[in-house]
Amino acid sequence: MEFLLLVVGLLFGTVLIVGVGERIRLPYPILMLVFSALAASLPFVPDVHIDPELILPLFLPSLLFAAAQRSSWSVFRLRWRSLVLLAVLLVVVTVAAVAAVTWWLVPALGVPLAIALGAIVAPPDPVAVEAIAGKVRMRRRLLTVLQTEGLFNDAMAIVIFQTAVSATINNERVGWDIVPRFFLGAAGAVLLGIAMAWLVGALNRFVPNLVARSATTLVAPYAVYLLAEVAHCSGVVAVVVTAVELGRRARPQDSEERLTRSAFWEVLELLTTGIAFGLVGIEMRSVIDAEGPSLVRFVPGIAAVCAAVVLVRFIWMYVIYRMGGTERREKTPRSLKEVVVLTWCGMRGLATLALALALPSTLADGSPTPGRNFVVAVACSVLVVTLVLPGLTLPWLTRVLRLPDDREAEQQAQRALARRAERVALEAMQTSPAALKLPEGRRRALARRMSSLHTILEADYADDPDKMRRLKVVLAAMDRAQRDALDAARREMLAARNEPGNDPELVDRVLRRLDLRTMTLDR
Repeated sequence: MEFLLLVVGLLFGTVLIVGVGERIRLPYPILMLVFSALAASLPFVPDVHIDPELILPLFLPSLLFAAAQRSSWSVFRLRWRSLVLLAVLLVVVTVAAVAAVTWWLVPALGVPLAIALGAIVAPPDPVAVEAIAGKVRMRRRLLTVLQTEGLFNDAMAIVIFQTAVSATINNERVGWDIVPRFFLGAAGAVLLGIAMAWLVGALNRFVPNLVARSATTLVAPYAVYLLAEVAHCSGVVAVVVTAVELGRRARPQDSEERLTRSAFWEVLELLTTGIAFGLVGIEMRSVIDAEGPSLVRFVPGIAAVCAAVVLVRFIWMYVIYRMGGTERREKTPRSLKEVVVLTWCGMRGLATLALALALPSTLADGSPTPGRNFVVAVACSVLVVTLVLPGLTLPWLTRVLRLPDDREAEQQAQRALARRAERVALEAMQTSPAALKLPEGRRRALARRMSSLHTILEADYADDPDKMRRLKVVLAAMDRAQRDALDAARREMLAARNEPGNDPELVDRVLRRLDLRTMTLDR
């Protein structure tokens, strides 16, 4: 009962904090984390903790799925260099650097546990990046790089963590078998994700209920995540592939389903993010209270690891900048200012805390895991340095650096997509079988004034029943012509969404307008 009360309190707290964040222009996830950590010390707040092994399975699939829905295969094809350099190689380099610093400062920790610590603090959190950086007015190109990195870097970190923990518990060495494990797990996860997307599509064709079809998109990420974990594949990759493949399989005629699903996921993502960051804040406060005075002796190691995490990311981004960027067409970063922003947005979050708390407290022989308290303390400190501080200062940093604003270019790209949809719609309308039955004058009027034509004609013929009956036939043909035109426009936008160079989020904005116009027509 206490845990249920805590969850309800976090739900109400999320709604309140969102309002506060909008008023003071700060990201609500960070405010939720800070306020929940402060509230955890109040006497009437129950001392409730969630099983660490449940944190990732409960929150990561849905939040990862929500973020991946805003991407597409074309983005991955265009930014495959970013995926390799940031989501794989940067994670490996960060793990190596943190492990080296930790082993040098605390040799009693052992190499496997030092590597596990590196894996815990290495991956920037996709939820944090999407919830915080996405709310700041920055260039779409930078945000897309951060989103692409955040979708996949947990996969590499979790494999390294699991291997290092197994070696720690059994007093073994970490071997090179981690490389084939990662690639085999990723390949199996891709197959599982594609299969799950096909299954969801088949269920949607079988189930007529619109709400039930939207609900399958909530069940799917959890199902594929758990299946992947059971099959020793990457649950992270499986969820991302499922979301992106579902987007690729979207049909033009599913306007109502897209609108319903979009509203459903907006509410779900907001509340789940609030609960997740609220629990992170409570757990951080619990760790601080549990360690107490012992945290002081951890300060040198904590400072060294935090510095290594930030410095490695900055150097890596600078090297990419000096090499000419990660993309041929969309080079990122393009300046030292962008290097600083991309470094500052390397926010750790849910995965870091969950992995730290999931570290076993005993070894295979039953003895306590040496240095576990140090690892958990370092993980919480990295959260503060890379999540709380950047989250609160990112709006200020973007203003100070005065990065060029691409709002005009973004609007131009959206207008170009809208004109493309309009051109295809008008062409389809001119050749529609329903439109060909209309007089030439009516067809021209329909093309000019689709939204208000019904009202004009009905006002002209309201007093003549015979003309009104003939008018209804004409209006029915016009409705069919408009539907044909909107179907063609939606089909064109879904094709544009999978074309390299088009921002899926901008395409989705145009597609939403077309879906809303279709629903208005159907009413």
